[in-house]
Amino acid sequence: MSAAAIAAKVASAVLSSEKGRKTAGTVILVILVVLLTPVLAIAALFSSGISFDTSSLADQVVAQMSAEQQARMEQINAMGIEIENAMRDAGFGVRYLEAHVLFLLALSDHMGEEDFVSRLVSCFAANQTDSQLIAAVNAEFGTEIDVEDFTHVMNGIRSVYIDTSNYVDLSMKNNLDLVEFAKEAERTGWGYVWGTYGLILTEERFNAKLEQYPDDIGEHEEFIRSHWIGRRTADCGGLIKAYGWLDPDTHEISYGTNGFTDYGANGMYYAAPEKGSIETIPEIPGLAVWHEGHIGIYIGNGEVIEAMGTRYGVVKTVLANGSWTDWLKIPGITYIEVPESPAPTDTTETEEP
Repeated sequence: MSAAAIAAKVASAVLSSEKGRKTAGTVILVILVVLLTPVLAIAALFSSGISFDTSSLADQVVAQMSAEQQARMEQINAMGIEIENAMRDAGFGVRYLEAHVLFLLALSDHMGEEDFVSRLVSCFAANQTDSQLIAAVNAEFGTEIDVEDFTHVMNGIRSVYIDTSNYVDLSMKNNLDLVEFAKEAERTGWGYVWGTYGLILTEERFNAKLEQYPDDIGEHEEFIRSHWIGRRTADCGGLIKAYGWLDPDTHEISYGTNGFTDYGANGMYYAAPEKGSIETIPEIPGLAVWHEGHIGIYIGNGEVIEAMGTRYGVVKTVLANGSWTDWLKIPGITYIEVPESPAPTDTTETEEP
C-alpha cells in the first residue's frame, strides 16, 4: 500500500470521527501520521482487520510523537493557518485543504523561503483540475509531486469533509447555501445509492440498504461496491435532505434534524409553497427542478446539479437538456437574494481645476 493510499485511509478514519474533526490541526495531523509513523506499521493496521477506536486515533498519534516532533507539528500548524487565511483571502476558501496537503506532502521544506505562502496560493486557479494544479506547483517550486498520489490523498479527504466556509448564513437553511452544498457534492464526487442521504457509504450501511431495497439496488451491487464504498452517497431527494439535515458545526448529517421533513422527490413537489412549469422558472439559485419521480437543484445560469443515478453519481447538467417539467421552492428552505458585490472604489486621481 502506498503512502498516499495510507494517508487517504487515515484521513477517512480521523475525519469520520466527530472528535477527530474537532481536533486542532486535524488535517495536518492526518498527513503527519504518514510522515512520522512507520509506513509498514500503518499498512498493517489497515490490512489486518483489527478494529480500533477512530475517535482516539488523533490523541494516540500525538502521544507517540517526540517533543521535537510535537514542536515541528506546532510550527507546521501555524503555517497551515497562515496558508488557510491566504487561500480564503484569495477566494479559494473551499480549496484550502488542497493547499494544506501540498504543503505537508511536498512543500514543508520551502516554508522558510521568501513569499512562500503567496507563491503557493498563486498556483491555484478557478475551474482547475488536479493535474493543472500539480503542474503549476511543480513549476513554481521545482518539485516532482505525482498527481495520482495527490489525488489519492485528496479523495480520502474529499469523500468525508464538507466545507461550509463559503456559506452565507449558517443559522438557517437557505437556497444560496444549498447551492454551495450541491456544488461541493458534485466537485468531490458524491455517488448515488437509492435511499441514501449524504452519509459515508460503509459496508454496513450498504448491506442495510441492499436488504431494504433489493430491487432498486441489487442489480447495481457490483458497481456500487467498486465505485461508491467509502464515499458520501445520496439519491436525488437525498442530496437535498443531506443539506437540510447537515449540522455545519460538526459536519454530521443526522436524519430528521433541523426541522427538515423527510420528503421524497414527489413529496417535495407536492408540498412546495411555490412552483410552476419549467418554462417559467425564475433566475433564483437553489430552486428545485422536477419531473415525476426525480428532482434536482437549479444552481443558476442554466445549470443543474442532480444525483442522476447509480452509474453517474452527483453531476452537473444543463437545464435545457433535461426532461424537467416543473420548478419549485423546496419546503423548509428560506429563499434569500444573492448578496450584491460592493461597487469598486474609484481611486483614480483627478487634477484640481
